[in-house]
Amino acid sequence: MSGPAKRIRIAVAGLGIIAHTAHLPLLQRRGDLFEIVALADLSPSRLAEAGHRYGVDPERRYADAARMVTDGGCDAVLLATSGSHGDLAALALRAGVPVLCEKPLAHTLAETTRLTELNAGGAALMVGYMKQYDPAVAEAARLLTELGGPQRVHAVEVTVLHAGGDRQLSFANLPPAPADVPAEEVARLAGTGASLLDAAVGADPGARTLYQILINSVSHDLSLLRLFTGAPATVEHVATWPLVPDGPVEPSVEISGRLPNGARYGIRWLNLPGYPAYRETVTLHHAHGSLELVFPSPYLLNAPTTLTVVDHHGDGERRAAYRSVTEAFEQELVAFHAMVTGGVPPLTGIAEGAADLRTSQQVVRRYGELTGAAIGGEAAG
Repeated sequence: MSGPAKRIRIAVAGLGIIAHTAHLPLLQRRGDLFEIVALADLSPSRLAEAGHRYGVDPERRYADAARMVTDGGCDAVLLATSGSHGDLAALALRAGVPVLCEKPLAHTLAETTRLTELNAGGAALMVGYMKQYDPAVAEAARLLTELGGPQRVHAVEVTVLHAGGDRQLSFANLPPAPADVPAEEVARLAGTGASLLDAAVGADPGARTLYQILINSVSHDLSLLRLFTGAPATVEHVATWPLVPDGPVEPSVEISGRLPNGARYGIRWLNLPGYPAYRETVTLHHAHGSLELVFPSPYLLNAPTTLTVVDHHGDGERRAAYRSVTEAFEQELVAFHAMVTGGVPPLTGIAEGAADLRTSQQVVRRYGELTGAAIGGEAAG
């Protein structure tokens, strides 16, 4: 009879919304698997509040995430800082510390190449695509295997109704954004991010905005395509458009093309700041029915994703619904623990994260071909 699971010491970099609403509460909930031993954030007030709440020694609260990583004293790190995670992930891998990395893994393929070289010894990095670990997604993948696998898919349709953050987070009673982040650090990080975007897609504002939407949000849908059918084989159509002439800065996005088995996919990411609730629908159509996943806002812990299975029954249509309140973020943490303690490969590691960056750059390149926008950097290659 096996004993209790090994409890690993984890350090968390970045104490923003996703850490506040999901990662830290769930790490605390899963105290059987994790002990939070260090925190890092640019805001002294946010660092002090989280450190007190989660019982982290004041000596292990860092303004500098890189120093937290290199100081050691942990078995793993969770990177939830904004922007590219390439540098921090490289520091951790160089120190032999496994990484759970929020998306985007990086901004450039060059960063992922460096990470691959540092991770040559095995599975040491997981990209945080929690939807891949959702019980409804796992059930859909199982049913697809029973149907005969990816070659049975005729088309995949994705629609994201992206409500504004205030709509998604109104329940959370979040504190105001901290006012004590050093201005020079904000400027430094902005400069680093701008340089990486230049290296990835060039200087065109439309291309940069599109790329950031892709790697920060649409990447979840690309990860599901990879899981179910394999990464898109082609990107044929790309369109962006504003809600209204004086609407939100980020446009809506439409993408379509061919999947590896010859099937088609279409993704519509609609930026709707005033929409009442976030909703994401991923539907796999096959010759005899469909598998439809409807995801709620990711911030609503334990809110079930609904899988609706449509097929033929008797002389009519049958619809069966599957739901589980098991939290996808929690399942992701359990899988990360298995990676750290048992070497179990993650569903998305460095190679798969790089594949999503490559697809995103293909989308930007096609956007340039269709609009005349000047695409630079890696996407132009």
